[in-house]
Amino acid sequence: MKPFTFERAQTVPEALSLIGADGAFLAGGTNLVDHLRLGIREVDALVDIRRLDLTEITGTETGGVRIGALVRNSDLAAHPLIRQRFPFVAEALLSGASGQIRNMATTGGNLLQRTRCVYFQDLTTPCNKREPGSGCAALEGFGRYNAVLGTSEACVAVHPSDLCVPLAALDAEVLVEGPSGPRRIPFAAFHRLPGDQPQLDTTLRPGELIVALELPPLPLAQRSTYRKVRERASYAFALVSVAAALRVEGGRVADVRIALGGAAHRPWRAAVAEAALIGQPDTADAFTAAITAELAPARTGPHNAYKLPLIRNTVVAVLEELRNGTTARRRAEQGGEG
Repeated sequence: MKPFTFERAQTVPEALSLIGADGAFLAGGTNLVDHLRLGIREVDALVDIRRLDLTEITGTETGGVRIGALVRNSDLAAHPLIRQRFPFVAEALLSGASGQIRNMATTGGNLLQRTRCVYFQDLTTPCNKREPGSGCAALEGFGRYNAVLGTSEACVAVHPSDLCVPLAALDAEVLVEGPSGPRRIPFAAFHRLPGDQPQLDTTLRPGELIVALELPPLPLAQRSTYRKVRERASYAFALVSVAAALRVEGGRVADVRIALGGAAHRPWRAAVAEAALIGQPDTADAFTAAITAELAPARTGPHNAYKLPLIRNTVVAVLEELRNGTTARRRAEQGGEG
């Protein structure tokens, strides 16, 4: 491991002053520390931000929720405002990692997770995300987990976060502080598709620090759910995941939100499917037609073609569950657990 300096910041301005040109902020460290150990990431400085006052969850005047960047995943999943107003956020958090990791991992850190592509993790193989210009071993190699939407010839890796999938459906905002002052980044603009620069995961500028996340008021989200399809019941990343919210009036879709995980380099808002569903009957045929239209541009290889029917069937099943109200009943039977 490359030697680096270690500093502990007490305030946001102090953290920004310490970060330098090639430093990293350390909070839970559940992803960053692994990458430092493996040699995937090298830094000149680590700035410990765990003492910053960024741990509150509060309601906003407009009916949304503001979440400090250092709120632990387990605390966020258990908070009454999240469970009541945004149940699919709580469900997504509870489906991720393990209880021990959720007790360490932070909201801001969750947004900055890097891909778990097997070639990104293996320093003996070429990876444009790890070493720009070296090539993408996943294009011709083991591709079971590869993305099917928004890919490029430079990268086919998927984004690993569970939390980010419902956040994409919610139109959340990421609040950051940096050398040029504060700014708000719409969640849809926070994560990047790979293009020809897959090494850039987000639109954060050098030296910027995530300080909070804001969820806008969305009554529709009270009728929401998250479903994660994976190879084993715990501590596994999604093959495919779906976050959705649905409102039906008179047997027709009045409003809907759908986002996909395990499908693309960033959490994928299914805007085509949403637009196709408005005003349509709340039937399985309509749900199927809408998600089929969303998947029309998908590109698959011999190992990941299974993802298309898996996404399609999962979306339809989730929307039918929301239409029938079985999600709310299931949560009630489990004592409110996501």
